[in-house]
Amino acid sequence: MDHFPDNDFLLENNTAVKLYNDLAKDLPIIDYHCHIDAEEIAKDISFRNITDLWLKGDHYKWRLMRTCGIDERYITGDAPDKEKFMMWAKAVESAFGNPLYHWTCLELSRYFGINEPLTVKNAEDVWNKTGEILQSGRLTARNIMRSSNVELICTTDDPADSLIWHEQIKDSGFECKVLPAFRPDNIVDIEKDSFNSYVEKLESVSGVKISSVSTLKEVLVSRLDHFATHGCVISDHGTEYIWFAEDTAVSPDDVFAKKISDPDAKLNAGELTAYKTDLMLFFAREYAKRGWTMQLHFGCKRNVNTAMLRKAGINCGCDIITGSFDFVTPLTGFMDKLNSEGLLPRMILYSLNPADNTTLDVLCGAYNDGSMPGKICHGAAWWFNDNLLGMEDHLRSLCSQSSLPCFTGMLTDSRCFLSYTRHEYFRRIFCNFLGTEIERGRFPYDERILKDIIERVCYKNSLNMFFPTAHV
Repeated sequence: MDHFPDNDFLLENNTAVKLYNDLAKDLPIIDYHCHIDAEEIAKDISFRNITDLWLKGDHYKWRLMRTCGIDERYITGDAPDKEKFMMWAKAVESAFGNPLYHWTCLELSRYFGINEPLTVKNAEDVWNKTGEILQSGRLTARNIMRSSNVELICTTDDPADSLIWHEQIKDSGFECKVLPAFRPDNIVDIEKDSFNSYVEKLESVSGVKISSVSTLKEVLVSRLDHFATHGCVISDHGTEYIWFAEDTAVSPDDVFAKKISDPDAKLNAGELTAYKTDLMLFFAREYAKRGWTMQLHFGCKRNVNTAMLRKAGINCGCDIITGSFDFVTPLTGFMDKLNSEGLLPRMILYSLNPADNTTLDVLCGAYNDGSMPGKICHGAAWWFNDNLLGMEDHLRSLCSQSSLPCFTGMLTDSRCFLSYTRHEYFRRIFCNFLGTEIERGRFPYDERILKDIIERVCYKNSLNMFFPTAHV
């Protein structure tokens, strides 16, 4: 093959080709969950070279490089940027079946016009060509977003953030909307060593002494209001387990006081459950009152490699999928309590464990109330699952147990500006999934219906979270 990826990449039949090219390809991108730094967009930064753009914060790539036996000096260490890139070429050239191989090819093709896979053999030429383009200033942060047809993204932001960079982006008139997403894990995770210093940070930002859970909630309400004034309508919660117990003998205030008085205090499971249940219910009720969407993702055990954590820090590629555990009992307890109060917010639920797909699809269906399409929905296959097999399995489960047109589609969850090709990757897989089912005679080819499904899944359902329209 002279041109890789070619125009029909991942599209295995004529129907898939037609669906993608006619209906999906040119839809705008709504990337409602990512870790792009708003400051970099506000400053419209340029990139020194492809390593600066591509490798400096991508723990997906770091993980693969370590697996291939590449020394940490060439990953997060002090090796020159060019040497790091050459080592990445060595790792990825034979990464058969790994989505990083496909993403690498797509990113080189779409942004640099390089239509061949990256290998050790052509790495020098790729380094030079990408360098020339980056040094020309054509691929600044904002220009990448423009060329990717990005309409809106949500960054991931802590409650204490000032959101000054979001203000500057809005005031600049940049045509791509950049909104914050509220991520309060730092105040929920009371067991962490950093908890007390984080409370002090909230006190500094708010000007309020936080002496109890009640005053903590007052401060958090003010931060929610601050985010709302900056266009925020979505939150994000990441947890290893679902913490919930409706009736506990432990007072959340007592747990908070114990931790504040002794930063090294060890909290037992009952204390953690009492505090986290109370705070998560508080957040969910606030979201429901405000009409926000609550993202809840679980099933990830973080930083399992202590030595690497000390060397490279968090988000370095040493998080894993947890084993199977009973998330259904606490999650349904949490959702049922809110639903009984009339305060169940719109929710997007994710588990990192693909074994949970069918369970989540069925669970979501139990709490949809007809008030809107997909009020409670199973989120995209992501992180360890945003690969060809993971997306196909996710779509099969979703179709079998739910309504495909109500799915909120893809997100990047990325720290790299070139990752918008993950939306293309998903759209190709999605159209191939539909086209294959049609050619097998399992669904008729009705362009009106198919156009509606593709537009909703790839664009409109996500857009509707931020700019509600008539129900579709």
